[in-house]
Amino acid sequence: MQIKKFDSINVVPFIDIMLVLLVIVLTTATFVAKGLIPVDLPSSKSATKDDKKNLTITIKQNGDILFDKTLIFVKDIEAELCKYKTDMPIYINCDKDAKFDFFVILLDTLKEKNFTNLGIITKKD
Repeated sequence: MQIKKFDSINVVPFIDIMLVLLVIVLTTATFVAKGLIPVDLPSSKSATKDDKKNLTITIKQNGDILFDKTLIFVKDIEAELCKYKTDMPIYINCDKDAKFDFFVILLDTLKEKNFTNLGIITKKD
């Protein structure tokens, strides 16, 4: 049996990997440029804007919970809240399609830790 001579390199897998990396880079660059985590907010006619120093807790559609853009597991909510004063304004930014369970768990934990200065972020109609 004779071994075939290797004349050329197959570059198709290399191109596939490069295209996947390009998609990843472009996707992450979009989030970095915006500085936002995409959440589809519910609407409210009484929405107001507040620029004071505060904590924003985001509940994404898939159930991820973020404290000022830092991902937190549900079991770590209590430990994370201990880092903040109880009179600090906390705004809850919950996707309208997120499971209500995550919202209830968050509110229960905030109530247990005596946080009372709470607000819910909505889109203004």
